[in-house]
Amino acid sequence: MVNHRTIEDRNTTLSVEDFAALRENLHEQRLFRQEQLLHLSAAATTRADALLDQRAAAQTEVRVKLAASARMVLADVEAALARMDQGGYGTCHLCRGPIARERLMIVPQARYCARCQQVREAGR
Repeated sequence: MVNHRTIEDRNTTLSVEDFAALRENLHEQRLFRQEQLLHLSAAATTRADALLDQRAAAQTEVRVKLAASARMVLADVEAALARMDQGGYGTCHLCRGPIARERLMIVPQARYCARCQQVREAGR
């Protein structure tokens, strides 16, 4: 079930068109991350015999970190798509207030409003 409600945040709203564009963006991000993970895992298997070389080891470390990052973003994208389907998209996980339209247009997988994201980052 898709929730097409309008999410209000002060003088900004997330229209049905915005919602559809954000969903499409998230689908594109999901495909990109899935392809990226396939590419990274394929590169790792084709160079398995070159791991003895120090340069190859450094490249492997970079691929491992890139893959970990891609998996994290993919999980965030999947979670955002699930929130869209369940009707919770655009609501901050901490304060339960709306996430600003501008923030969602830049980071469509955002779980927190800008204020709560700052609080979380300051606590790290």
